[in-house]
Amino acid sequence: MTTICLIRHGETDWNSLGKLQGSADIPLNNIGLLQAEECREVLKTFRWDIIIASPLKRAKQTATIINSELNVPLIEMKEFTERNYGLAEGMTEKERLAAFPNRNYPNQEDRYTLNSRVIDGINKIHQLYSGQKVLLVAHGAVINTVLGHFSNGKIGSGKTKLVNGCFSNIEYAEEGWLIKNYNQISHLSNYCKEGKPPFQKQGVE
Repeated sequence: MTTICLIRHGETDWNSLGKLQGSADIPLNNIGLLQAEECREVLKTFRWDIIIASPLKRAKQTATIINSELNVPLIEMKEFTERNYGLAEGMTEKERLAAFPNRNYPNQEDRYTLNSRVIDGINKIHQLYSGQKVLLVAHGAVINTVLGHFSNGKIGSGKTKLVNGCFSNIEYAEEGWLIKNYNQISHLSNYCKEGKPPFQKQGVE
C-alpha cells in the first residue's frame, strides 16, 4: 500500500501578515522553523522511505529540517510548486479585495491546470514509489487540491483552512486514493497554546 503524509510547510513572514505567497520564494520565519522541528519530532518515530518537497524555499527548508533525523532520500518535484496567483501575490486579503473584489486575479494559474499538474504528481509518486511510505512537503493550495480531488469536493479548495505544519494523510487502496485524515495539528505547540482546536476541518483557503 502506498501512503503519503502531506505536510504544509512552516510559517513565513508573509503567512503571518496574511500576504498571498503563491510562487514567491519566501523563507521560513522563526515560528516556521519551530514548526518544522516539531513535525520532525513526530515523524521520526515512524519509518519513511522518501521525502519529496516542492522546489520553493519554504517547503525545502521544512523538508530538510524534517529529514535531519530521518536520513532518507530527499527529492524535489515541480508538480507540487504552489499555485501562481499572478498580480495578487504579495497582497494582504484587504488589499486583494480592494484591487480584485471578484477574486479573479490577473495572470493566476487556473484551477484546471493546477489540478492536472498536482494529481499528475500524485500519480507519479504512486508509479515510482508504489508500496512505500512517502512524506510530501508542499503548500496550502496544493494540498487542498489533493483533498478536494479525492473527496469529490467535500473538503479541500475553498472549504478547508490548512495550518502551517499540519499533516494530512492519504493512502492508495484497491479502489484508489483514500483520505485518512487531514489538517492534523496536535503536534504544533504554538498553535495549540493559542487555545485553538487540535483538529480543524472547516475554513477558507
